[in-house]
This record gives sequence, C-alpha cells and structure tokens, in this order.
Amino acid sequence: MTPATSLFTPVEADLQILADNLKQLVGNRHPILYAAAEHLFGAGGKRIRPAIVLLVSRATMLDEDITARHRRLAEITEMIHTASLVHDDVVDESNVRRGVPTVHSLFGNRIAVLAGDFLFAQSSWYLANLNNLDVVKLLSEVIMDLAAGEIQQGLNRFDASLSTETYLQKSYYKTASLIANSSKAAGLISETSLETAEHLHSYGRHLGLAFQIVDDILDFTSSTDTLGKPAGSDLKSGNLTAPALYALEEKPYLEALIEREFAQSGDLEQALALIHDSQGIQRARELAAHHAKLATEHISILEPSESRQALMNLTDYVLSRLY
Repeated sequence: MTPATSLFTPVEADLQILADNLKQLVGNRHPILYAAAEHLFGAGGKRIRPAIVLLVSRATMLDEDITARHRRLAEITEMIHTASLVHDDVVDESNVRRGVPTVHSLFGNRIAVLAGDFLFAQSSWYLANLNNLDVVKLLSEVIMDLAAGEIQQGLNRFDASLSTETYLQKSYYKTASLIANSSKAAGLISETSLETAEHLHSYGRHLGLAFQIVDDILDFTSSTDTLGKPAGSDLKSGNLTAPALYALEEKPYLEALIEREFAQSGDLEQALALIHDSQGIQRARELAAHHAKLATEHISILEPSESRQALMNLTDYVLSRLY
C-alpha cells in the first residue's frame, strides 16, 4: 500500500511550511491552549486535508505559483479539522488518537472543549481575513456541518431503521463537507470558472464519502493496533455504519441485538459475527469504490499535471487502505 504522504510529493515543501505555521497561528498568549495546540499539531497525522487543498491549488495555478491565500486556506482547513477532532474525542470519551493521548485526557474536558472552540474561532478569524465572501461562506458551512453531523450521529444511536441515505448524509457532514468545500474554495482563490469549482466540490464530496466508508469498514476488519481504538467500537457505541446497515437487510436477528443495545453478555460478539457472515462488508466496499470512481471523474476535468495526478491517485489510495 502506498503511504498517503508519498502521494503528496508535489506539495511536500508546502506541507513543511504549513507545519511550521500552524503553531504560530495559535499564538502563545494562552499557555494552556498553546500547549494543547502544540500537542495536537505536533502529533503528526497525515495532513490529508490541507494536502488536498494545496494539490488543488497547484493543479489550478499551473502557470504561476500558489498565493499566500492558498496557503492560509490549507492552514485554516487543518485548524477546523483539528478542532473537530478535539470535540469528537470529548464526545466519544477517547483517551488516545493516532497513538497519542487526547487533549481531554491530558488537560481535562473543560480545557479540551475550550481548546476546540478556540481553534474554531481562530480559524474563523483567519478566514475572514482572506477577504473573500464566497470562501468565508463555504468554510463557515463546514463548521455548521460538523456540528450537524455529530448531533445527527448522537440522535441515531442504536436506530436499526436508519437508511443508507441518512448514513451518507451524516458522513458528508462529518467528513466530506470539509474536503468538498475547501477544494472548491481553493479553486475560487485560483479564480477558476464556477463550473470547475463545482467539479472540485464534487471531487471532495465523493473522495470524502469514500474515505469515511473505508474508515467504517476498517472498524470491522482491522485490529486495535491498526485503528488506534478497539475494533467494533462504532457498533458498540450504537453508531451504525454501511457494513451494519447492509447486514441488517440479510440478518433480521441483528436488529434485536441492536435494539437492546447489546445489553446481554455476548450480544456484541454475536452482532459482529452476523455482520462478518453477511454481504455487508463487501457491499460497503462496492459503495466506497463507487464514490472513489466518481471523484476521479470530477477531478479529471482539470488540465493534466503532477498535482492533478496526485489527486487522482488519492482515490486509489483511499480504497487501498482496505487491502
């Protein structure tokens, strides 16, 4: 499997600049928040989202260098993503992410919630300073979508009647919206046509959905070591994803186990066995492949370049994580 970082060769130098800038953007006026941010931005991670923004920027600025506004957009994208992770970890009560202790496990829930709020506020301030109302609207929508997705997920816990459409909508809010809107925003900063900007949005939407579906499959097929969290933890918490929703169509007894929230001994293990014994995981793989293919079609409208090729290869990388 190709590591994601090797796909980002065209923007390797840009990502290094981004890493150096992120900590400075938070500033050190607030020692605890600065410590939390330093911990977050120092935790590595693949930086997939800002890398996509930088690749789109370069793929739409073939004859000239990308601007400071493109770079700032990539930084804002990573800040929004990181803020959402801090809040997610509080909601999910996760103590470890990417093998590193979470902010709330180090500093407590109160500081973690405030640190997430602070990062959202900082990203909004930098966003306003781009002086591009269309870009501000796109990224503000992402912050609303992230909250809407988290609320929707909470309301739909252990709901065996959940439709695949509702699941995909939640996945768009939680994962794809940021990739879609920041890709489109990069195109707008490059002054592409509106038609091209819409293709960039669709690329990000379908790539983000494929990415989330693959993550949801890995929750059933990967080990705890690979995931950095216990396998099957989505199902255990009542978060029903594509493999479970498809399996429900074949295995009626699975509904009973979900409805009683795996209250009896062995319920969760039995539910996992039913899902593995169904077509659920295979059908979810096909759904992810469908969205990856659509992403490739939308990005292929750009002029050929090393950056466009990297964006196309990224759709293969997302699927390759399954094998």
